[in-house]
Amino acid sequence: MLTTVVPVTPTHEAFARVGALFDDYRAHYGQPSSPRRTRAWLHDQIAQRRLAVAAAIRAEQVCGFITTAIMPASLMLGTAWAIRDLYVAPRQRRSGVANALLQHVIDEARAAGARRVSLQTEVDNVAARTLYTVVGFQPVTGLDLLNLTLDAERETPPTPG
Repeated sequence: MLTTVVPVTPTHEAFARVGALFDDYRAHYGQPSSPRRTRAWLHDQIAQRRLAVAAAIRAEQVCGFITTAIMPASLMLGTAWAIRDLYVAPRQRRSGVANALLQHVIDEARAAGARRVSLQTEVDNVAARTLYTVVGFQPVTGLDLLNLTLDAERETPPTPG
């Protein structure tokens, strides 16, 4: 079955369907479903150019999406693309949709002159890690991912030592 990958903006005819699938994605990871808030958030991220979204379409149905953020790559004096989200509807998994979405981003990044495409996933997501290495992504050693969770209740960060 033919998969078409298209960029999606808030005015694109597939935006509502991508928003619904994005809400399913959030629920998959334990977040409460909120279709209206999800669509509004996604609309804002695209409108502010914080994220770019592409949808995989098969038989006129949105069956997956991928989001990317473009960041400066200061040491390379270029740009790096970060894949932030990749989701395929459960019934469409293992049918080439995720690969088509990844190839779309890689091709777009290459055409834009990006120096790197990065992504992250959970260490126990074996299916995704397998796909990513088959496509050519390699684990990065020597780096740790560190987060500082910002709590709206807390006024100032703790001071070291």
